Amino acid sequence: MAGRALLRLAVFLHRTVAGRVARERWQQRRNAALRAASGRGVPVAEMAARLGLSEGWVRQVLNGRKPAEPPVVEEAA
Repeated sequence: MAGRALLRLAVFLHRTVAGRVARERWQQRRNAALRAASGRGVPVAEMAARLGLSEGWVRQVLNGRKPAEPPVVEEAA
């Protein structure tokens, strides 16, 4: 029973997170949220610090450019 539930979770994650199209969709949502936060007065430095990205990267997103995505860093358990 637990194995089937874990399989369903794996399938769900595969279809919603793992695919290239899904990843691009999440990145577009993230970028839209950054633009909205900027429009409401959140400073670039704060956004960059919270995301762990450079201010230049955040500025590129805010200007509508598509910066190279930073490498994925896995957190230690």
